[in-house]
Amino acid sequence: MPDDLINVSYIVSAILFILGIKMLGSASTAVRGNRISSLGMLVAVIVTLTKGGLDYQYIIIGLIIGSLIGLVAAKRVQMTGMPELVALFNGFGGLASLLVGWSEFEKGGEGNWFLYSVICIAILIGGITFTGSLVAYLKLSGKVGGNAVVFPFQKFVNLLVMLSAVLIGLLLIIPNNFSENHDLLIWTLIFLALLVGVLGVIPIGGGDMPVVIALLNSFSGLGAAAAGFVINNTVLVVAGCLVGASGLILSIIMCKAMNRSLANVLFGGFGTSSTSSGAQVEGEMKALSVEDSYYVLEAAQSVVFVPGYGMAVAQAQHVVKELSEILERNGAEVRHAVHPVAGRMPGHMNVLLAEADVPYEQLCEMEEVNSVMPTVDVAIVIGANDVVNPAAIEDENSPIWGMPIINVHQAKSVFVLKRGQGAGYSGIINTLFFRENCRMIYGDAKATISGIVAQFDD
Repeated sequence: MPDDLINVSYIVSAILFILGIKMLGSASTAVRGNRISSLGMLVAVIVTLTKGGLDYQYIIIGLIIGSLIGLVAAKRVQMTGMPELVALFNGFGGLASLLVGWSEFEKGGEGNWFLYSVICIAILIGGITFTGSLVAYLKLSGKVGGNAVVFPFQKFVNLLVMLSAVLIGLLLIIPNNFSENHDLLIWTLIFLALLVGVLGVIPIGGGDMPVVIALLNSFSGLGAAAAGFVINNTVLVVAGCLVGASGLILSIIMCKAMNRSLANVLFGGFGTSSTSSGAQVEGEMKALSVEDSYYVLEAAQSVVFVPGYGMAVAQAQHVVKELSEILERNGAEVRHAVHPVAGRMPGHMNVLLAEADVPYEQLCEMEEVNSVMPTVDVAIVIGANDVVNPAAIEDENSPIWGMPIINVHQAKSVFVLKRGQGAGYSGIINTLFFRENCRMIYGDAKATISGIVAQFDD
């Protein structure tokens, strides 16, 4: 295929990527946007494969194996496992960038400082993304503890390792310098990049995992862009920059939703302690039966559902939709309040509610629902913890002090659906549970809501 036609095809692919990402901003167009972006990637892959000098045998084998792994993983994953699957896929994207950089380094290129520069960047970002994502995957899947892991002089050690990696990269870039040690230097750079990824994520607690996933997604895009420069592929540069920029913007949005800086998330060690750093909680949790909750909901004129990770665990989104429809027919105004960092990945709750066909107009932003919360008869919290914790606005000693929350404590009545009395994923006790207007309904959220639905049907 002529070079001009290849470049035009890459431009078409880039346009499709941009249109697709724009459509992902709305629930009504997200599916179409995903398909358009996929079409853009298909065009880019086909055009790239038309170039000469390629070993199609290994490419086809790789495509088949990769497609089968992706298909099986996507089909088998539950919604509760989606965050760790996204983290794992981010990691594989980083590993691909690392391998591309290392492969091109092995080809040589005397005196080409720019090539060596982008190779080092691809290896460094790719390695950090790979091992950082693996650690995030292990934390999210529960294979290792979700709390932050800290040790003495940790920040100094992390800085020293990162500076060492940068220094090794500079030595590789200098033309005709340390040429006899290039192999040792490149392997050292790979090792340090992988080490930075581990050391960078282990001190981040489970409550900050949504931000970490968004940031690692950004890193995977930047690594892909660097790999695009390495192999001189325009569409890979464009796609990588789009992913990198969108991931960084999302990370900043998530940090703003927690009233924290990105630096605080990465280096603050949030999650190393739990309730010991907050004020002493007084009172006791008061349990409520399904039957008694039905009587309150039957008379309610305004109900707000606040979903959290517990809804994903229980797969309760469909019965939530069913109860919402019953309440609407009973004359109640129903809203679903979604906090930006609810769940364990960006947009986790939005995806769950969309899967259950909850009307998009019922989804409310935090600021919108907070303005009417004092008039709400019943707020139903399903597995959420930190995003509804009043300590964030009342206790200056709380680890989440200053974090914007959904003010369910202002509602006339609050029903909290939880399996038990334990703290949330971040390990912080929720002072909401001890309020006079709050009642705990223990058990599986899906079974609980199904029981309430059955009460309405009787």
